[in-house]
Amino acid sequence: AKPDQTRDTCSLSVKTPSPVDSQEDSPVGSGPGSAAGNSPARHIILTQAANPLPGQLYTGQAPAETPLGLTFIPTHSEGLCGWGALTPRVIQTFNTPRWVLFFLCVASFLQGMIINGFINTVVTSIERRFDLRSYQTGLIASSYDIAACVCLAFVSYFGGTGHKPRWLGWGVLVMALGSLVFALPHFTTPPYQVSMPEQTGVCTGNRTRRCHDNEGGGLSSYRFVFMLGQFLHGVGATPLYTLGVTYLDENVKSSYAPVYIGIFYTAAIVGPAAGYLLGGYFLNIYTEIHMTTELTPENPLWVGAWWIGFLAGGAAGLVVALPILGYPRQLPGSQKYVAMRVSETHQLKDGSQASASDPQFGKSVKDMPRSVLLLLKNPPFLFLCLAGATEATLIAGMSTFGPKFLESQFSLSASEAATWFGYMVVPAGGGGTFLGGYIVKKLNLRCRDIIRFCMVCAVVSLLAIFIFLIHCPNVPMAGVTSPYRSNLSWLGDNLMVGCNADCHCLRELYNPVCGSDGVMYYSPCHAGCSTVNHTEVSTGRQVYSGCSCVVGGNVTSGQEGLALDGKCTSSCSHMPAFLTFLFIIIFFTFLCSIPALTATLRCVPDSQRSFGLGIQWIVVRSLGGIPGPIAFGSVIDISCLLWQDQCGEQGSCYLYQNSAMSRFTLIAGIIYKVLGMMFFLLASVLYKPPPESPQSSCESTDHGAGDSRGETGDLSIP
Repeated sequence: AKPDQTRDTCSLSVKTPSPVDSQEDSPVGSGPGSAAGNSPARHIILTQAANPLPGQLYTGQAPAETPLGLTFIPTHSEGLCGWGALTPRVIQTFNTPRWVLFFLCVASFLQGMIINGFINTVVTSIERRFDLRSYQTGLIASSYDIAACVCLAFVSYFGGTGHKPRWLGWGVLVMALGSLVFALPHFTTPPYQVSMPEQTGVCTGNRTRRCHDNEGGGLSSYRFVFMLGQFLHGVGATPLYTLGVTYLDENVKSSYAPVYIGIFYTAAIVGPAAGYLLGGYFLNIYTEIHMTTELTPENPLWVGAWWIGFLAGGAAGLVVALPILGYPRQLPGSQKYVAMRVSETHQLKDGSQASASDPQFGKSVKDMPRSVLLLLKNPPFLFLCLAGATEATLIAGMSTFGPKFLESQFSLSASEAATWFGYMVVPAGGGGTFLGGYIVKKLNLRCRDIIRFCMVCAVVSLLAIFIFLIHCPNVPMAGVTSPYRSNLSWLGDNLMVGCNADCHCLRELYNPVCGSDGVMYYSPCHAGCSTVNHTEVSTGRQVYSGCSCVVGGNVTSGQEGLALDGKCTSSCSHMPAFLTFLFIIIFFTFLCSIPALTATLRCVPDSQRSFGLGIQWIVVRSLGGIPGPIAFGSVIDISCLLWQDQCGEQGSCYLYQNSAMSRFTLIAGIIYKVLGMMFFLLASVLYKPPPESPQSSCESTDHGAGDSRGETGDLSIP
């Protein structure tokens, strides 16, 4: 080969040489310990001029004959890293699978941090700032999955046979644009200010307010801007977990693919954790960062700087999209991994899966119905999709309402609950995802072993989910869960009694305070507090005095009639045990994610991998991602004790019954975990491997080929 042909695609000329010829002419046969030396009848066929392998480039030029029987097909700059004609030599250092993995990890980290982290953290703040109802914020959250479902089939089908890095790069750009659009309402609305009477909310003797139908109506229309931002998020993130996964899988050895994909998904899991932690930190900063306020983060009227994360995430997305756009259709040297891959496609009874091996299959829109039919006739693929949907339902429900569950059970603030949940997701979700991919590679698990491994993980997490049988008792709240001590004739939800009757308290102003008697009150006004005594220097929380309803009970000398801003601290001691078992649930749920994905990739024809992942994501989102939060939200709403009252309209829930919340969450968790186990079992039983492959092997592995025969490896000629 000439020096200027070092980047060209290498192929052996189409012939069947004798064992002697192969040892003399083939580079595989040279060198001690080579496969050709041990098994002379085995050779590599990397490219056939008449029928190139999938992904192999053929320029139509006459191949230049070279010594050793090799044929080089010039590909010019196709394998170079760059943008159009701009392919500087200095950036070719980054033209490797490891750098591709790095940039894709950054993109998946940003996607997870923004969509699954920041969005879930700032929902309450957005509701308060823009006067939105719960169903409106739910529609905002669902806009992401709606956009993804609309685009998945198109992107995965045409992107699978197209230039994957360009699809990925443009997707990250669109996702970054969505983040900037999502932060836009902060800069186009008047500053958020709260008047002094609403800050204190003490008993003034004359607190009446008329409800206006158009109050906040102008700001509530900004929900359409948020929906647009989420829609762009969904469109941009669509290629990431379909084309990104297959691009990694195509450009590395099959035995290493689970590790690469595991690292990629680990970044996507760590992203939401970072979103929870950073989101909780930003929510402790007042939304108008250039203004001062007397509000504290514990005050329900407080709105944190929800927009900072989206602004920073959007800017970072614009930066990381540039290198991704510069990668070639195929990385240098990836052709040999394609040649070494052994097909382990599930065998259909009619043998129709062989039609997908045609190099021209899937390049026309006319092939889409046939491609969908092939996937629908593949039982292991279908049941792995359904198992993924059940797991996605739990993940979506937990990620959306996990912080709220901790907040209610252990009487935490919203930022504290988000921070604790973030601490759990980082080691449990990220560690489980990476370890799952590593186990598949280390043990070289085959298809049925992979699915059985997933089934074991589901059993362990099912056993751990029974921790929801344990719950913390509700902190007593006057007029809701316990009577006012000054009026023991309690008749359910009755916030107005004799001690606060003259205060004319507004039910719209929910600002809980903890009385010195250990009872929580709806607001300082409902506790009968007359003045703000002082503000604690260490915490910044206000102390109210003259509270006529705070009497008797655990009141110590000198503290009668005092109340502290915020919720009462829970005396429940179950938090360490609950967090331990929650860690186990999250860890084993994510431990089987990469093995299940690996089984999905290996059980479909190579030409259908991207499209198969697209169909799987449609099933996962339509049956899991979209209804998951709705199902868990409905379950949690059933346990609500105190609803927000906005001029006669029901808003969000202020207080939940902890025992009912735990019980309903347990029932939902058991149902979905049992369904997941059944789907994994059916996928394992119905899988039928090719007769020429190792029994039950669903992974196109080159383990033993690349490792024992050197990186070049070879395949048997049938």
